[in-house]
Amino acid sequence: MKNAIIFLFATIFTVPIWASGISEHQQIEPDSSMDTATFAAGCFWCIEEQFRHLRGVSEVISGYTGGTTDNPTYKEVCSGKTGHAEACQIIYDPSVISFDELLAAFFIAHDPTQLNRQGNDVGTQYRSAIFYHNRKQKELSETYIEKLNIEEAYDLPIVTEVAKLKAFYKAENYHQDYYENNMDQPYCKYVIQPKTEKFQKVFKTKLNH
Repeated sequence: MKNAIIFLFATIFTVPIWASGISEHQQIEPDSSMDTATFAAGCFWCIEEQFRHLRGVSEVISGYTGGTTDNPTYKEVCSGKTGHAEACQIIYDPSVISFDELLAAFFIAHDPTQLNRQGNDVGTQYRSAIFYHNRKQKELSETYIEKLNIEEAYDLPIVTEVAKLKAFYKAENYHQDYYENNMDQPYCKYVIQPKTEKFQKVFKTKLNH
């Protein structure tokens, strides 16, 4: 992981900034000056809490994508039968934070070498994936993964899926702002909090204050 951090910070400002426009497939439509990234990196409660503190991020929405079932429920997704991943749509201002920087945060926020799991969360719904909104997001994501693998930034090859976003379904209301509303829950205290603290140490200069 240390090699990954060094590599990502060394390249984040040298890779062209490719992110513009709002995807025609995007179900949640922010202001036209904003853009959207969609990431899956294990439990969406963790990703939501990590990304919502980044400067330039206006909203993080937990939901489901990448599967075959329309309007799936949390219970259905957890069964692993819908093909969906728990994911977050990150609404951001590209004049403040670039897609490049969000990619760097994505690869630090989780372990992209774990196939269909993150720690004790096991199943295809917890897979690592980038759901791109346009060709430039696709190309930039693939470039990052290729360079990380070449540089051996991680001990194992990256297994992150890069797929076109087709439909994003907002999760049930109780999943939104989950950590903020459930801080005393064991999962929040012993899984989300340590991951968020580690994430914030790496990106301390990029956080809202």
